[in-house]
Amino acid sequence: MQLGLVGLGKMGFNMRERIRRAGHEVVGYDRNPEVSDADSLADMVGKLSAPRLVWVMVPAGDITRQTIAELGDLLEPGDLVIDGGNSRFTDDEINAKALGDKGVGYLDAGVSGGVWGLENGYGLMVGGDVEHVEHAMPIFDALRPEGPREEGFAHAGRVGAGHFAKMVHNGIEYGLMQAYAEGFELLEASELVDDVPATIKAWQRGTVVRSWLLDLLVRALESDPELDDLRGHVEDSGEGRWTVEEAIKHAVPAPVISAALFARFASRQDDSPAMRAVAALRNQFGGHAVQTAGPSSGSGSTQS
Repeated sequence: MQLGLVGLGKMGFNMRERIRRAGHEVVGYDRNPEVSDADSLADMVGKLSAPRLVWVMVPAGDITRQTIAELGDLLEPGDLVIDGGNSRFTDDEINAKALGDKGVGYLDAGVSGGVWGLENGYGLMVGGDVEHVEHAMPIFDALRPEGPREEGFAHAGRVGAGHFAKMVHNGIEYGLMQAYAEGFELLEASELVDDVPATIKAWQRGTVVRSWLLDLLVRALESDPELDDLRGHVEDSGEGRWTVEEAIKHAVPAPVISAALFARFASRQDDSPAMRAVAALRNQFGGHAVQTAGPSSGSGSTQS
């Protein structure tokens, strides 16, 4: 099968290789000419035979919207576009209608696997019409992990369902990572546990908390046992926020995911205005000691 792949970054580059290993032809386009197989989107489209299948793997937001709009002007009725980036699910209906007005099909695909997907395969959650999913299935089968299809691929529902499912997946990921992180910190704080990396490594087999994320934490600790080489500053891609917003919209309690998101916000603060307010209130009502900022740093002497 032939595929046009737009975006050859960390994931797209490896996806192209995995699809080629499965025997399919991939014409990739990227603004970086060193990795691109085509000089432009138009050149890529020109190298594909109708009906064309084009997978978009670029950053979510304006770049994705602009790329899909440009493809709408280049493709022909009967062609099919897949957005495999981390787009917000609310964009999918808009993109699908814009392409549909020109006779071009649209699927949204949530893709999980990161930089390890080349060897391990990618978990796929897809939204769109059945006939479009069936047309693209050889590519989905090339990307998904080996084993039963249903353990690495889901046609989640209509347009938007794939990205909605991936959003929830990433929200769960936030909570799992935060739980492992808090466990790591508690082990580090204990005077009883002498070997924290070994303790966490022992959880990899036979325990109910074993997972791929745990394996990755063990891998990180093997190279930096106390994680001293890293700063505790954690960004968020937006999907955790969207998950919490949808939980509020549907009145679904999501305290773990919400707390994990807020913990990321807290990680970016050198000094918390909220906690300064708490310190001030404790001092006001109880006379509790507070720390004042020194002339050149965020900490200073203790006073009552």
